[in-house]
Amino acid sequence: MDRLDNTVRPYAWGSPTAIPHLLGVEPTGEPQAEMWMGAHPGAPSRTARGTLVDVIDADPERELGAGAVAKFGPRLPFLLKILAAGAPLSLQVHPDLAQAAEGYADEERRGIPVDAPHRNYKDANHKPELICALTEFDGLCGFRDPVRAADLIDGLGVASLKPYVDLLHGQPEEAALREVLTAILTADPQKMAHTVAEAAAACARLGGDYAPYADLAQHYPGDPGVIAAMLLNHVRLQPGEALFLGAGIPHAYISGLGVEIMANSDNVLRCGLTPKHVDVPELLRVVRFEASDPGVLRPEASPAGEEVYDTPIDEFRLSRYVLPEGGTARDLTLGTPQILLCTAGSVRAGEHELNPGQSVFVPAGEKAEISGTGTIFRATVIV
Repeated sequence: MDRLDNTVRPYAWGSPTAIPHLLGVEPTGEPQAEMWMGAHPGAPSRTARGTLVDVIDADPERELGAGAVAKFGPRLPFLLKILAAGAPLSLQVHPDLAQAAEGYADEERRGIPVDAPHRNYKDANHKPELICALTEFDGLCGFRDPVRAADLIDGLGVASLKPYVDLLHGQPEEAALREVLTAILTADPQKMAHTVAEAAAACARLGGDYAPYADLAQHYPGDPGVIAAMLLNHVRLQPGEALFLGAGIPHAYISGLGVEIMANSDNVLRCGLTPKHVDVPELLRVVRFEASDPGVLRPEASPAGEEVYDTPIDEFRLSRYVLPEGGTARDLTLGTPQILLCTAGSVRAGEHELNPGQSVFVPAGEKAEISGTGTIFRATVIV
């Protein structure tokens, strides 16, 4: 197996302290948002044999296994991250596989450079993802029932929001959510900025269920995403709990440290809480306008001690092992590629001693035994 040397991405919303604290190093004072583990060309992990992209390209079947190559092609189909949100991320959705392929082909035909700020589709893949909390973790996930959203917005007492309240009460679910989100995102920017300011002041005064939206407005003053966020479920995960985010589900992470895994894609359509491009027509094509329970996931334990986060897709499978003091070694050998990430304690993986934030890549079929005291997350695929 290969010890991984991983890149930390310094996005502005990142926490300056959470990832350094996990790694046991001094903060630099700069935001540290995501540590990437995998073979994404934007920031591939490095090994003694070269980047993980180079390693896999040299012999895909040896590294990934014949089954994974046959199902997903000669590439690692997932990206594993440690994510540290010190400020809210943009409100966003991801396309399904057909939408991604269609959108990517269309933008290629139109000759839009892949790095253009108004480009929506960087690749032809979908981007389902799972976030598992390492600390208390706040986020937004999926639409509320329209009546509940109406009551929340009405409670602000802001007159300019009354038309949205009436739409949410007066239309069937899908139409209500679609019409209100469309109205928010296409409103006159100056008028909306004034509405957001009024709403933010009310949220700060009321506190309680309104506190998260006051925080959003503090980070993104005047942004229509503050009002759009009130259409969504607010979720607070405890350590070990997770959220699965499928195609078309609007979501945003607000604060906290977690392990994130996703299909290997960069496709994001933004709804707000961002200075970046918001393509309203394409966004409305992708969003699923239906109320849903956010569906907090808790791991299902097996007799072998593996705790699995069950999701409906095959590009990734995330589980964890909590190794007690004095416990026996565990054999994790699989016929599929694995990344093993330590998040607590000190765990030996093969010949590598892993401390929090350290990881290894295990080629398909290679012996993988872990021992010690701590927590290991295991990322692999289903074939």
